[in-house]
Amino acid sequence: MACTILMAPSNVQAIKCLDGQNYVGLKPSTTQKFISAGRAIKTHSRSLFIVRASEKRDESLKDLKKMGLSDEECEAAVVAGNAPDAPPVPPKAVAPARTPVVPSLVSEEDTPIGAMPGCYRLGWRHGLVEEVSKARDVGVNNIVLFPKVPDALKSPTGDEAYNENGIVPRAIRLLKDKYPDLVIYTDVALDPYSSDGHDGIVREDGVIMNDETVHQLCKQAVAQARAGADVVSPSDMMDGRVGAIRAALDAEGFQHVSIMSYTAKYASAFYGPFREALDSNPRFGDKKTYQMNPANFREALVEARADEAEGADILLVKPGLPYLDIIRLLRDSSPLPIAAYQVSGEYSMIKAGGVLKMIDEEKVMMESLMCLRRAGADIILTYFALQAARCLCGEKR
Repeated sequence: MACTILMAPSNVQAIKCLDGQNYVGLKPSTTQKFISAGRAIKTHSRSLFIVRASEKRDESLKDLKKMGLSDEECEAAVVAGNAPDAPPVPPKAVAPARTPVVPSLVSEEDTPIGAMPGCYRLGWRHGLVEEVSKARDVGVNNIVLFPKVPDALKSPTGDEAYNENGIVPRAIRLLKDKYPDLVIYTDVALDPYSSDGHDGIVREDGVIMNDETVHQLCKQAVAQARAGADVVSPSDMMDGRVGAIRAALDAEGFQHVSIMSYTAKYASAFYGPFREALDSNPRFGDKKTYQMNPANFREALVEARADEAEGADILLVKPGLPYLDIIRLLRDSSPLPIAAYQVSGEYSMIKAGGVLKMIDEEKVMMESLMCLRRAGADIILTYFALQAARCLCGEKR
């Protein structure tokens, strides 16, 4: 039997309760009743102890005493089941009328992307986990996270990029908790977090500030690694950022975190649908001052050698299909793994052609991925990942 002793300690040596246990140092009450679960017991001492089996019973006795009944009458009424009803539960407080409803800054709902049929802005808590579960079911265990950041969190210096409670670190922790063996790649760049929409910090005269941007990127990469990222992927195209990020990660004890560098990222028109998806178009100008000229293939070799020297683990070419020659160029000149990014424009063109019945979507999809592999890509980033994996597994769309 569980009982609660109500009195404070005194110089009493030991008292034996109804359950046979000895209780030491209990101060006697001034009454002569020992109230237990359902009956009153006369004792041989004037000093007795009050014991209650529940808060509800004690409150019932108090209510009966308010009606002018003696202790014996109160106890008999409770035993007979005639205790008064408990007071009603007070109503839950509500906001005053006309109080505005403030929605969460980070959406937890899946939102379809008009320019990319079949793709969604995934709610970070549920939709993302469900999509990863589907991918793992067909053998895809490597994902890349790209955030859609609310405008209210954007700033000229993109400080939200290294907020350890931001959407990307939270998503990493959530996924790693659910799937510890999942391989998570992250994007390291300021454009999703910048109020200017550029990959770097913009000076008043419109110049992109290289070194100041690299400083921010290092903090972003460390925050992602601390959350559990396996591979950080600087896509900003700032000079010297790979070496700086490698040094920052090593200094914080993240020597095991790899770097996939966007080595040859061209200033391409194929990025349009993705920028609509993340609402990350530059507020002014374009990205041609730091992304590569589509007509220049030699620069890819220069960037590849610099990234190798600075500690990159993977070299990436973006876009994919229009730059098969660059993939092959890097494959033939570097011992590092080569990644190819089949970007949103490539995806949307194939999807549109399939919807209009101008091409066989599935066959063109698989052929486009095979071309990237044939050119020398060891890793392919594609929005077709789930669909292609299902095709390879023999599943129907």
